[in-house]
Amino acid sequence: MAAINFTRVTEFILLGITEKTELKMPLFVIFLFIYVFTVVGNLGLITVIRMDSRLKTPMYFFLSHLAFVDFCYSSSITPKMLGNFLYEKNIISFYACATQLGCFINFMNAECLLLASMAYDRYVAICNPLLYMVLMPPKVCIQLVAAPYIYSFVVALYHVILTFRLSFCGSNIINHFYCDDMPLLRLSCSDTHFKQIWIFACAGIMLIASFLVVFVSYMYIISAILKIKSAEGRRKAFSTCGSHMVAVTIFYGTLIFMYLQPSSNHSLDTDKMASVFYTVIIPMLNPLIYSLRNTEVKDALKKALSNNGFKEI
Repeated sequence: MAAINFTRVTEFILLGITEKTELKMPLFVIFLFIYVFTVVGNLGLITVIRMDSRLKTPMYFFLSHLAFVDFCYSSSITPKMLGNFLYEKNIISFYACATQLGCFINFMNAECLLLASMAYDRYVAICNPLLYMVLMPPKVCIQLVAAPYIYSFVVALYHVILTFRLSFCGSNIINHFYCDDMPLLRLSCSDTHFKQIWIFACAGIMLIASFLVVFVSYMYIISAILKIKSAEGRRKAFSTCGSHMVAVTIFYGTLIFMYLQPSSNHSLDTDKMASVFYTVIIPMLNPLIYSLRNTEVKDALKKALSNNGFKEI
């Protein structure tokens, strides 16, 4: 019986951010601009880091992987969302929906864990500068990047298997702009109790563990910065940490709001607005927050443009 129910729904309809026709074209233009900026910013950051020998340090190694995750993260969500503004019905097949959910969970988890790895890297750089290259050799950096990728893939795969083994035998209209667990569970006619517990447990463990790494690292970083005698040095260090913490706060805050509250308190319309921040806005902001305000990246970008014939501009 479960196998029959499993095949009843072969496609889903995504309602998108809004159903108001007059808002669709302005929103399409806005989000298209954001997506183009996200793609150019993140791929440009990766290219600059790869090209410039001065950026061959652990910090920029992590930044390049964060940019890659942001690019994939946004690309798994935004193109389909843009289509919703153009088509009367934004249809997504059963397997495409499963793929999108898997990519979303994979890159969301990877981003959380990479933020924790970056926080640890900055803790070592600021609190143990003389031992930095000893504590952060290439092997350790690769491990701190590989672990998030492997863990995220395994967790995402299991999430997708649990969700799409459920029976969808009623409505196929998803009140969201992408395939996410919570709106999908509301469409299921199976018992979703175990899946909800699994979501809460995985989200709780990952968010709490990664956030604790970030929080503890920055407590030590702030303590070290306060010991810097130069006022200018403290200002620059706090400015860098402040930008990073703003991004971390927005990212973790929206995830906690989405996944660590009882399902009875969920409003899907509110969740859609929160989702925009960490699926669309954050991947666009990260190149600015982490890199474009960095003097070394600016110099590397100017050098790259100069070498490609833009010296006179």
